Amino acid sequence: MTDHNSGSAADLALHPFEALTPEFIMDAVEELGYLCDGVIFPLNSYENRVYQVGIEEQPPLIAKFYRPHRWSEAQILEEHALCYEMEEYELPVVAPWRDESGRSLFQRGDFWFALYPRRGGRAPEFDDLDNLLILGRFLGRMHAIGAKMPFVHRPVLNSQTYGHASVALLREDFIPRDLRPAYETLSRDVLKLVDEAMAESTTLIRVHGDCHAGNVLWRDNTPNFVDFDDARMAPAVQDIWMLLSGDRDSQQRQLCEVVEGYNEFYDFHPRELRQIEALRTLRIMHYSAWLARRWADPAFPRAFPWFNTERYWSEHILELREQFAALQEPSLRLL
Repeated sequence: MTDHNSGSAADLALHPFEALTPEFIMDAVEELGYLCDGVIFPLNSYENRVYQVGIEEQPPLIAKFYRPHRWSEAQILEEHALCYEMEEYELPVVAPWRDESGRSLFQRGDFWFALYPRRGGRAPEFDDLDNLLILGRFLGRMHAIGAKMPFVHRPVLNSQTYGHASVALLREDFIPRDLRPAYETLSRDVLKLVDEAMAESTTLIRVHGDCHAGNVLWRDNTPNFVDFDDARMAPAVQDIWMLLSGDRDSQQRQLCEVVEGYNEFYDFHPRELRQIEALRTLRIMHYSAWLARRWADPAFPRAFPWFNTERYWSEHILELREQFAALQEPSLRLL
């Protein structure tokens, strides 16, 4: 196993995000006509860098600096355009700020960045079935809009990009040598089942892509959806399965509640239910590969010190074994 936990401070300091000093951030915001009050709070974000920036005599703004070279300008603008479409239909999404000429994406140095209004709220309680009914209604409305047209520039969530590519990266340079035979055999068997599930005919639409509790702010009995950074073409169930938790019976009840609200605005296709465990498996694989790809970012060793240890990979293999079993079980169903 290559020691990816090593590296001198000088090496880590070369990462592009090191350029995001308070002065850099304030200069970027003030170039758009605001006057900063000097108060900047980093928010919980690793893929990009997000800050709450104080503004003189106005509410603070959220400044999001995109990770260099991850998305093209066209891909980011498609993310913004989806938010504006939903906003036009009075959906509670937090869309980027636009200047007088209608621009929402700006550049400073090597960074694309956008500003957002600050929106308060708390994480929703997914074990409350009434909340899930409400979430289902809003997701149905969002997907009715997402189905109107495809993304042109943003990618598709599939087993190749999230599964096979992740396994190829980890197998070559991260899995410990003594665990590699077990990982190779298991990942091959798991991906065979994932490929079969993902190959089933389903409609791909524009989805949020990362619809977990951290990206939903509950306020005034309404879910406010934030952070469309992972928006892409995918089956609609991608935005539904992350709302489910607990044992199988609990997930069954939760699913029925979500879909009841969802179907009021957009038809859910039950054939997508078989893809829930496949999508969960792909997320597990992609998450480990994401940590591996980002390890040169100094924020990652600090935030995830347990990554790339013998214990981490043993637990990862165990998790894949559990998913291999789950992929062979009957899928959840609508009662």
